[in-house]
Amino acid sequence: MNAYRARPNFIPWPPLLLVGLTLSAILLHLISPVALQFIGARPAGLLLICLALGIDLWAMRTLHEAHTTILPNRRSSHLVTQGPFRFSRNPIYVANLLLIIGMGLVSSNGWFVLLAPVDALLTHFLAVRREENHLLANFGFQYETYCRKVRRWI
Repeated sequence: MNAYRARPNFIPWPPLLLVGLTLSAILLHLISPVALQFIGARPAGLLLICLALGIDLWAMRTLHEAHTTILPNRRSSHLVTQGPFRFSRNPIYVANLLLIIGMGLVSSNGWFVLLAPVDALLTHFLAVRREENHLLANFGFQYETYCRKVRRWI
């Protein structure tokens, strides 16, 4: 049996990364502040946070309606290609990045913005690649067709 068929991962990396990098940004800012201040930063940050939460809720609702898991370490029972998944194969991870950047803009903490690419890279290598192998093992040609139509991130 293909190891990826049962589950993509044993550890739910994306939410752990989000929490870990958020705490890291706060701690780093206390040790060595990196100010992020410009006109309109807070409203832009609030807009990004609202957009991120909206995408997350939309994606969660879409997954729930498809009767499949939202947890990144559980087996997917259905290939979801509707809702925000029409625009990105990983809309929740895109939302996580928007949330991190938004928190940085609202709090004037530049560490959030500096750690956003770290979140993207770690998410890609720890979660996305394994999830893609899981979906390919479970949905084969259907998943390959979806990949040709929809970008991985945006």
